[in-house]
Formats: sequence, structure tokens, C-alpha cells
Amino acid sequence: MMKRTTKISAFSACMALCLLLCAVLAGCQSEYTVSFDANYSGSEAIPSQTVQARQTVSAPDVARDGYVFLGWYQDAGLTEAWNVDSDKVKSDMTLYAGWDRDTRDSFTDPGNDKDFSSLTSPESQEADCQYRAYFLPAMDDAGQPYVGDTMPFYEDGVYYIYYLKDKGDSRNHSLYLATTTDFVDYTEYDDAVLESTPGAQDDWIGTGSVVNVDGTYYLFYTGHTDGPMEYKEKVMVAKGDSPLAFEKVEGWDLTPPDELGQKRDFRDPQAYYDPETGNITLTVTAAQDGVARILKFTLSADLQNATYDGIIFTDPISAFWNLECSDTFRIGDTWYITYSGQDDTLWYAASDTPYGPYGEAKRLEGKLFYAAKHVEDGENAYMVGWARRSDSMSSTVGVTDWAGNLAVQKIVQKEDGSLVLAPVDAIVNGFTARRALAVEEPHVLVEGAEERVYTDVFTCYESFLLSGEFRYTGEGTFGLSFDFDNDPELNKYITINPAEGKLQLWFNEGTTLIAESTADLKAGETYSFTYIQEGSTGIFFLDGVASLTVRLYGASGKPIQLYAENNSVAFSSLRQYTRP
Repeated sequence: MMKRTTKISAFSACMALCLLLCAVLAGCQSEYTVSFDANYSGSEAIPSQTVQARQTVSAPDVARDGYVFLGWYQDAGLTEAWNVDSDKVKSDMTLYAGWDRDTRDSFTDPGNDKDFSSLTSPESQEADCQYRAYFLPAMDDAGQPYVGDTMPFYEDGVYYIYYLKDKGDSRNHSLYLATTTDFVDYTEYDDAVLESTPGAQDDWIGTGSVVNVDGTYYLFYTGHTDGPMEYKEKVMVAKGDSPLAFEKVEGWDLTPPDELGQKRDFRDPQAYYDPETGNITLTVTAAQDGVARILKFTLSADLQNATYDGIIFTDPISAFWNLECSDTFRIGDTWYITYSGQDDTLWYAASDTPYGPYGEAKRLEGKLFYAAKHVEDGENAYMVGWARRSDSMSSTVGVTDWAGNLAVQKIVQKEDGSLVLAPVDAIVNGFTARRALAVEEPHVLVEGAEERVYTDVFTCYESFLLSGEFRYTGEGTFGLSFDFDNDPELNKYITINPAEGKLQLWFNEGTTLIAESTADLKAGETYSFTYIQEGSTGIFFLDGVASLTVRLYGASGKPIQLYAENNSVAFSSLRQYTRP
């Protein structure tokens, strides 16, 4: 029996070994399918290949305008390179093309980095900053003044930026001037263009506009008083022989029509001259029955006749008591009206005809880019406003003070007629010193689950530009993280929030919302971004999608991280530049 049992056991073992061998052989494929992903939106499909097991891939030739091909990778985040000459295929797989924007530059060190080791507080960093593109008036004996509501005017290659000067030696928002030819360097005029008049209707000066009427320059402005006058606000005018000097026209004013039933909110005149008709069109913001309106008037060129034409726009949100700093202009065949809502955002609406009727109003920027008006030079149109500041630079609860730095963004009309703001070309072109990143390659994959994941990438210089691209696959948030006071719980975020369709500024590690604008994105698409910061003032551009003005005190000299939460984000073509 024992012999027989032994023979049967040996036979069984032999059979089991054969079956196992057959199973293994059956599971081994002799060939596999290799797919290829060009790894950017809008790319054409690349045919897959059938490759013999343990053989190399004959990778296809690929090209992308404006980019350098980095090679093939085993993942869309470009973390695992695939060597087409030596790596063997052992399974079905997808290879992803790696790309880097062809900026045709190399790393440089201009050697002009500011040492922030002794500038440890937000206040000391801000006081030491030299602003250029985000113009700030020079310090005077009375302190640091700021740019309030702007009144841009263009003539003969020069942009005249009139503004209400807040603080410093300015009395009650007297009107001052800075000029520029490129929105990079400004000439500041020390004396007021128009001073407020104590005890008069224009005890305070409010926003207005400048128009050239056959060689005579009219400066329409708001006269505001808290005194015993019947009207708390009137439209007033000054005139001059050049855009550099004006004198008030005594006895001329424009008052709210009786049908409005109020005498307080009537301001921000915007003037347009039509040489064919010889008339000046004036739009004025006001209110009727507690609802914000924009009114239209027609003036004769000599200002002797004024006709009220009625309401051309009504606040569609019914939340604002005045639509401040309104402006109308045309791009192509479409007319637009823009305005700022109190403690809200910059809005616009479109029309097929001048002065309405207008369609649905849309948000154009966040509430830190305020009182912006348009100016055009025959080629491009721009929005000129101010970047809101905080009087307490160490505050982590808000950015709420009136006035700040001058900020300018280029207006871009999209194919569907909607508007988006973009960086000013001359500002971008000034950043030419490419700086080394904190990562070895110009791409990084940031994957965060329920907890945020951070990767050091950039440095917060005194003045710098960041650019890059990204693709995301999840629904969570991601963006840039800025250090504040070396406390991670106080980090400040520029956040891309696809689930809510928002571009946002958050303080306190994402618990205090400061500002936001609309940004509709889709997972899997490739997007590019540009971010420009001087001192504490920055504007983040989701190219062709949205922009957001931010205020980031206390971040200078510290790392800037890319972060993600509940999302996987492949950042690529990352660049940082400073001025040479």
C-alpha cells in the first residue's frame, strides 16, 4: 500500500506542476497594446501600437507649436520617464508626452535680490518696496498717499491717469495726475490738478472724467458736501487749454432730475464727445426708489444746454445703492457698460446699440480691483482702477480700506462677445530674468487627498512674474500658497476652485474668503496662468478665463508653494521671472 500511495502521490505532483506551468504560460501574452497621449487639450489622437513582449517601443514623432518635447512618460503628471531606447514593454500601457513651453531663455541671476532678513514685518516690507507698474504716489510730509478712483484719458501716445488722492497732503480727495506711455513707468505731478473747496459744493471731490472738445479740455467731476446745501452731490466741471491744468467753471452744475426723488446719490460723470453732432454725452450714476440706476444726459459743446435722456441701466441684482464709476465703450460691433458695486466686484453688460438695452450683467473681476474705467489707444483697450489695501497690514481678517495702488489690465473680447482681462504686454515684457525654481524640472504633480499637499516651487521676490500650465482630474481646490508670519495656519491662498467655478483669495489657511471672481473650468483641459506681483500687490490671470487682484502683505522673501486638496494637478512649463 505504501508503494502504491507513493506512486500515486508522485503522479499527482507531476500533474499539478504541469497544470501550473500551463496556467502560467496561458497568462503570458506575446504582445501588448501601447497607447500614446499627446497630453494637452486639442491635440490629435495618436494611433496605438502593438508591441512584442519585452521589446522596446517605436515612439511616434510628435510636435507642438511653441513647445519643446521632453520625452515620453508613464503618467500624465510626468513623474516617471520612459526610455524608448531601453525600457521594455511588459503590459498594456499608455505613454504621455512631456512638454515645456519654448521660451528660448535660460536661468539668470541678476544679483539684485532684496535682502528681507531685516524687513520682518509686513509694514517694513511695504515701506521699503519700490512700485512701478502698480503705481503708488510718493511719500510726502503728511504720510503715504494712495490712488483712489481713476479717470483715465488718452491722447497722442500718453495715458493721463487722473485720480482721487487719498491721505498724504491731499485735502478731501483732491484730484491729482500721473502720466505714462506704457503702464510700466509713471511721471507723477506733485501739484493737484483740482483741489477741493472748503465749505463749498465740492468740499469733497468725487470721480469724473476728461474729454477734449475741439481743443478745450473739460473735466467733469462730482461735487460732494456734508454741509447745509440742498443737494449733497452735483455734477460740476472745470476746463483748461491742456490736459495738465484746469480751472473750475463757476456757476455751472448738473442736479438730479426731480423724478428721481432724491438729492444725495448723483455722481461719477463719464463724458463722451461726438464731433459729428457737436454734443457731449454724459452718463451719471444715481438711485431712484432705493434702486441703483445709470442715467444719460446730452450736453451742447458749449455746456449751455443740458437734456436729461432717461435711465439707460438698472441694477439687475438689486443689492447696490449705487453703480459706481460707470463707463460705456465699444469693441468691434458690441457696446459694453461697466461699473463697480459697493464692496463687491467689477461688473459689465453688453448691448448691440450705444447706451442699451443691455443684456445680463456679469462679474469681470473681484472686489479688490475697484472703480476701474476703460481707456483705449486705437489698438488696445484697458481697465484702469485701484488695488484695494488694508490699513492694518498685519490683519488676517480682511482687505477693506479705500484706495491703494494703481492697477491696469488689458481688455480682451472673446469670440462669444464676453470680456476677460489680461496682463498688459509691456508689463509682462519687462520681466526677462528667468530664475531657478525650487524643483529640478519645470513640471510637478501635486496630489492632495483630504489633507492639502504642498510643494515648494517659487520665491516671493520684491517684484516677479510666474507662469505655467495645469491639468486637473478631481473636484477639489488647488493653487498658490503664500507664507505669512511663518505660521502655516495663516497661509494665504490664491485658489482655483473648479467645483464652484471660482478664482479666489483666501486667508488663514483657506478659512477666510477675501475676494473672488468667476472662472469656469473643465477637468482634463489644459489651462495656462500668469501671475504678476510687486510688493504686496498682485494680479492672477487664468489666461482667457478670469483674473483676480490680490493683496498679500508679509509674504516677501519667503517660498511660494503649489498646493492641492482633493485633487490631482499636473503643473507644467513652470517659469519665474524678475526684472533684470
